[in-house]
Amino acid sequence: MKGPVLEYVKSILVALLLALLIRTFVVQTFNIPSGSMEPTLLVGDYILVNKFIYGSRIPFTHMRVFSWEKPHRGDIVVFIYPVDPSKDFIKRVIATQGEKLQIIHNRIYINDSLVPDPWGYFKPVGPPWYLENIENYGPVVVPKDSLFVMGDNRDNSEDSRFWGFLPVQNVLGEAFMVYFSWNGQAEHLWNKVRWSRIGKWLGR
Repeated sequence: MKGPVLEYVKSILVALLLALLIRTFVVQTFNIPSGSMEPTLLVGDYILVNKFIYGSRIPFTHMRVFSWEKPHRGDIVVFIYPVDPSKDFIKRVIATQGEKLQIIHNRIYINDSLVPDPWGYFKPVGPPWYLENIENYGPVVVPKDSLFVMGDNRDNSEDSRFWGFLPVQNVLGEAFMVYFSWNGQAEHLWNKVRWSRIGKWLGR
């Protein structure tokens, strides 16, 4: 029995190692806990994140390997929250290093030119002074190796408008697909699964 048991244990160890390597360097799963990315992403969505497109982070370091490209405007990125590194956030890239950004009445200007913003969703909440504060921002220039990110739910998102620029080294990867979605508020079990969202593509 020693031989078969040993082979069985080795198979389990190899499978665990492969799973760890895939999770660390290739693809990882995340779930959406808040409404800051609505309507693109809903609370209860489970997403896949491409961890190698920007270069996979070597654990416990800021080093990256196999870097293919840098984040672009419009990418949905998962990152280590700069204010509290114990948390992961998800937002959309709005401006990249060296770009001059200004927001005027919710319209985005990059290098003094109005740019398309098909992702912005506006559902005003809060007093007028709060809305005035988030509808207008800048001008600012994004520093080197940094990004300016915002949630698609612009009136309900804690993002770069509040805590500043995102260091590129904090980016974990790009969200590219919803693989499952659970609506905990639905009354019937069948309706709790958002079937139409399964397989929704988020990438470019």
